[in-house]
Amino acid sequence: METAAVAAAAGTVVGAIADPAISLTTLSSGLRIVSEHVPGALSVSAGVWVGVGARDEPQAICGVSHFLEHLLFKGTHRRSAREIATTVDRVGGDMNAFTAKEFTAYVCRVPAAHVELSLDVLGDVITMPALRDADVESERQVILEELAMDEDTPDDTAYRLFSAALFPQHPLGRETAGEVDTVRSIKPDDVRDFFGLNYRAGNMVLALAGPVGHADVVAFAEQHFGALSAGKAEFERERPSDAVEAVAGEQRDCEQVHLLVGCRALERTDPGREALDMVMHALGGGPSSRLFQTIREERGLTYSTYASASAYADAGLVGAYAATNPETAAEVLGLLEAEINAVIRDGITDDELAIAKGYLTGAFAMGFEGTGSRSERLGSSFTNYGHIRPVDEQVARWQAVSLADTRNVIERVFVNPRVRCAVGPVDLKSLLA
Repeated sequence: METAAVAAAAGTVVGAIADPAISLTTLSSGLRIVSEHVPGALSVSAGVWVGVGARDEPQAICGVSHFLEHLLFKGTHRRSAREIATTVDRVGGDMNAFTAKEFTAYVCRVPAAHVELSLDVLGDVITMPALRDADVESERQVILEELAMDEDTPDDTAYRLFSAALFPQHPLGRETAGEVDTVRSIKPDDVRDFFGLNYRAGNMVLALAGPVGHADVVAFAEQHFGALSAGKAEFERERPSDAVEAVAGEQRDCEQVHLLVGCRALERTDPGREALDMVMHALGGGPSSRLFQTIREERGLTYSTYASASAYADAGLVGAYAATNPETAAEVLGLLEAEINAVIRDGITDDELAIAKGYLTGAFAMGFEGTGSRSERLGSSFTNYGHIRPVDEQVARWQAVSLADTRNVIERVFVNPRVRCAVGPVDLKSLLA
């Protein structure tokens, strides 16, 4: 798995991985480098995953992780913002970033011949961002425009209110991009201090997938990420209380009513996650699901309806969504609840379980066709779990789920207090009563 050159590199620790195509090395700084050799691929996808996200911010500067994500592309001590963009554009690549509740990721995909270029640019923005006062002020307005855009999107508003009701007065319930007041009040020193505290080598995973040997990846990383501050930031995450708010919503002038019904669910490492995957697919995971067949196909009351689950280090949520005209909002809300209640009462069927297994394992396999999904799997796995589960093991975990397992997870999850949310041109008090 590891070449002698990598294993002998000064200050590195070589990790054992069950998959022979995946290799792990930890530098003396604490930076974990994980790569997957993909012979025949024409592209390389690299990403830096930083183990700090929106839930890890002080309330007074909530949104600072997202603010920092934007600012890293505004220029470094070597490159201007335009030079960062043109460097990647010039080879036909793409570069992006996103902030989540518990991590922030910076990704770059390029033709395989330009692998070192991708790591050069990523290393530049991660290790030497300029973070100039003027850039903070100009990007502040961009983020305020982004918040305004999200506010103009009623389904985004519904999910924001839904999360806030499920995790009241807790960072998991906050908007990832922050609030208008906090974004306006964040100072340049707040951003620089947050970067200095959290963007340390021990908080990061460098993940790469493509037709590149691990020894070369490590060599490039040592060259382009050598300026990272060593060590790891220590912070404690507050576990959310059990409290929820039963209803949430906003009356606004838009064409449809956006509806959500759901509750708290399993945390990321819960052994029942695979069984919950089966239940959520049967409920609203695709065209064969109960929500799609009942609300769209049989009654024609919606264009979009589905169910989904999210999991964090110490909590999770499930939700069933549909959008419909104001005249049919009460009926659709009733149908969402009726389908959830039917799952609680009767569970899912043998056929639904078989369909869910086929879908989840098939979609999982097809995801390996691109280097981007492979790199994302590496980065998210090591950031969230500290290891990567072999493909065969994950497939076996899904295949091993029984109807009894789904019944057990239904009884664990759907007994939790329910939250109902609506956004649209309706009388919320009457609809959600």
